[in-house]
Amino acid sequence: MSVERATDSEERVRLQRRAMRLEAATIVWNLGEAVFTIGLGVVAGSLALIGFGTDSIIEVFASSVVVWHVRPGHEVDHPDRTRLALRLVAFAYLSLAAVLATASIRDLVTGRRAGESVVGIVYLAVTAVVMFSLAIAKRRTASWLGSAPLRSEATLTFLDGILSTLTLTGLGLNVLFGWTWADPAAALIVAAAAANEARMNLKEAAELA
Repeated sequence: MSVERATDSEERVRLQRRAMRLEAATIVWNLGEAVFTIGLGVVAGSLALIGFGTDSIIEVFASSVVVWHVRPGHEVDHPDRTRLALRLVAFAYLSLAAVLATASIRDLVTGRRAGESVVGIVYLAVTAVVMFSLAIAKRRTASWLGSAPLRSEATLTFLDGILSTLTLTGLGLNVLFGWTWADPAAALIVAAAAANEARMNLKEAAELA
């Protein structure tokens, strides 16, 4: 699929500023989300909510990398900068995969039961809408800019939306049917997706060498 790039320097600066605004919104939301969901997760004893908050912290790091990469003042994406940015975002994906996989497997093996959190369920539903909306906007901006790191981080934001949806489903199944395995299983699915995204990022970075 062809990538539509900004051809005018003024238009590029406008798109870079748009990307910065989107990343700023993502950072602010995720900082608040981390505090809120980790707190709820600790109270409810929910791996999915704690994992979701951890994902928020990791995404703040990934968004900060993109802010560094797309900030106005760079007329082209130099291969060295792009390669480093892709590797750093890949590190964020790997961190997320490791945290979720370790905790998920532990809880599946021990059969640890998560508590119920109606507030968490409502919040996750709102978060899914916000993350999917941001991901779509970032993806379009990345296409116009021709920015691989922004495109990759948009996928991380989309994955955040998927995580919120799966976490919501897992918590809902736990509340309705007492399916204790649904909570860690949801986190394990996201861990696998994150590991695959890390692999793709590293492959793309290697191709720039």
